[in-house]
Amino acid sequence: MSKMVAFAVVQGAYNIVSKAEGKYKEALEKYGGAQKLEFPNTAYFLPVIYSLTGIKVTDLDSAKQVMDFSRALLPPYIKNDCNLPYLGPILDAGMGAIFAEEIVEAIRYVEDPDFYQPEIEDPDVENGKIWLGAADDAIMRKRGVEFVDGTAPGFAAIVGAAPDSATAKQIAEEYQQKSIYVFMAANQNGTTFAEQLIEEGVQIGWNTRLVSFGPDISAAVFAVGFANRAGLSFGGIVPGDYKKMLAYQKDRIFAFVVALGDVNAEWAANAAGAINWGFPTIADTDIPEILPTGICTYEHIVSNVPHDEITQKSIEVRGLKVTISEIDIPLSYGPAFEGERVRKDDLYLEMGGSKTNCTELCKSAEMNEIDDGKVEVIGKDVKDIKKGDTLPLGIYVQVAGREMQVDFEPILERQIHHLINYAQYIMHIGQRDISWIRVSQNAIDKGFTLKDIGTILHAKLHQDFGSILDKVQVTLYTDKKDVDDLTKRARKEYKVRDERVENMTDETTDTFYSCTLCQSFAPSHVCVVSPERTGLCGAYNWMDCKASFQINPTGPNQPVEKGEVLDPVLGQFKGVNEFLYKASRQTIDHYNFYSIAIDPMTTCGCCEAIAAVLPGCNGVMTVHRDYSGMTPCGMKFSTLAGTVGGGLSSPGFVGHGKYNITQRKFILGDGGLLRMVWMPKSLKEEIKERLDKRAAEMGVPDLYDKIADETVGTDEESVLAFLKEKDHPALKMDSIVG
Repeated sequence: MSKMVAFAVVQGAYNIVSKAEGKYKEALEKYGGAQKLEFPNTAYFLPVIYSLTGIKVTDLDSAKQVMDFSRALLPPYIKNDCNLPYLGPILDAGMGAIFAEEIVEAIRYVEDPDFYQPEIEDPDVENGKIWLGAADDAIMRKRGVEFVDGTAPGFAAIVGAAPDSATAKQIAEEYQQKSIYVFMAANQNGTTFAEQLIEEGVQIGWNTRLVSFGPDISAAVFAVGFANRAGLSFGGIVPGDYKKMLAYQKDRIFAFVVALGDVNAEWAANAAGAINWGFPTIADTDIPEILPTGICTYEHIVSNVPHDEITQKSIEVRGLKVTISEIDIPLSYGPAFEGERVRKDDLYLEMGGSKTNCTELCKSAEMNEIDDGKVEVIGKDVKDIKKGDTLPLGIYVQVAGREMQVDFEPILERQIHHLINYAQYIMHIGQRDISWIRVSQNAIDKGFTLKDIGTILHAKLHQDFGSILDKVQVTLYTDKKDVDDLTKRARKEYKVRDERVENMTDETTDTFYSCTLCQSFAPSHVCVVSPERTGLCGAYNWMDCKASFQINPTGPNQPVEKGEVLDPVLGQFKGVNEFLYKASRQTIDHYNFYSIAIDPMTTCGCCEAIAAVLPGCNGVMTVHRDYSGMTPCGMKFSTLAGTVGGGLSSPGFVGHGKYNITQRKFILGDGGLLRMVWMPKSLKEEIKERLDKRAAEMGVPDLYDKIADETVGTDEESVLAFLKEKDHPALKMDSIVG
């Protein structure tokens, strides 16, 4: 090892610790020792310090011990040749520097509380608020599990800036295509990698896996802290057990540092600190290398790597296993693009989203009925429209295979959401006949056409479900009549699927099924599907989940043993509670299947409808996604989804499928369907036949006429007057609020 490297690392560590001591002294004099010191909304204190030392830094006074420890870790300045044994002192120096930097960043939260935005996933770029700082625990749980289960192969901690913004975009997109997160910190010559991406129009944030931590080298501590919190949360490592933690990081969290631009002494100290975690550094400049293997998977520091090779070299050095989906479309493709949003200013074409019909249907066919790989667009394509237009869209997927079963159709259909979302510059929300697709101008500029949707579905369904599929054919309809016809047919198919389990009951079924498909949006949300409670999205019933488990035994639909019935009225089960606690990552320990008022099921953003208690009416209202108007609870659907979504159990609110409204167990613990006092007219008409049947079973055959809608009013006072006029049964029931 070069004496020059060792000298630079130690010098950099002394600089960092000395600056931190000065910053600490100023803060102590200004705020006093009792001043709280923390990263917002985390149970892990200052996570690097806490995980490796067990020290709980809670205020400036308790930070003193860490500052002293950081100083004690600094070795003597390098004076003599010592060859490889230099590695020990520089590892200590690097660790001392990182501890000190975590204190510095915690003090920044005190001095400038608005500098970082730790609770959001997308930076406020328009207002220049681009730095996210330490992710709060909600984001950490949502994203951290991806590093443990292999969804994200690893992360690149990029410090500095590329020589130009185009190169920055190229490097970032190469990592995105490989599903690797990019954590950004530090600046080079007055600019940062994050700012370069913004200049190129690239969306940054957790949703696109391009995370802008901060503009200074000290912000790199957030990347290390994120990794350590994953070890605490998912690895079961006890705080203070630094040996297990660092071994876990080397073996499970495949991360590396990419240094862009001139590497000064303080950067060198951070690079040395990262070696403790088994995170090597790959640089684009000609700096002395540290090549022996041991702590890292490969070399420790590799330098002078060309920008067009740096992505592949970093993957090679860290030993990542990366699977890339090669799809013959003009757009980049991979899970890193799933969270990308197409905003109004970027919009070229919109389909669905209440503006037009957008329907998806998957049906099985005989082997001789379809041609594998055949993709047709019947109607207008992007070349036939202008920017800002809307189109109806019908996606009809036909599949055939010797192992294919009719029960598998809805499972394959539900994959359309993810598979289209993986295309860069394309946004897909919803499913069935409430889908919503947005195509950005960037996609059009790269040559995207609607036929590419079919290409994606053909390739990925074969790739992901090759064990049951031999042929996939896709037809895309954009003429209104064709889409309306497909929608009419699809709704009949949905109805048949929903009614397959109508005669089953929760009491006679010992096994329920989980669905965690929506945890990418709602990290603590666990949907448990029973025969009498369909999934919130409306796309999955008990039979669908059973079939999904048969196709993919390690997938998102797992059997859940119901276990002991803890509350038959509210619908709470011991086995379900135990499963929830594990699947929600210790966030939710129970909920009730049949209640909206008492600990209801968690809600995600993909629900078909959301119900809310109307206390003044002693009942509940519900609103479906397609209704854009105001509701009597004072919120539109979009506001409700943003308020109660995200995996929360929110008493007084619950997400549900439209079909669930007329199932026997719908909020039965609170009085059931007889509590329904308001819903949009379009929803009421859509479910009229089933609603009338269920109401008759409950002894109120004219309930349909007693339920208010927007033609009556959208405030509680108007609804209450209507209920009194119609003698609604909810008015005679016990108080819903207890």
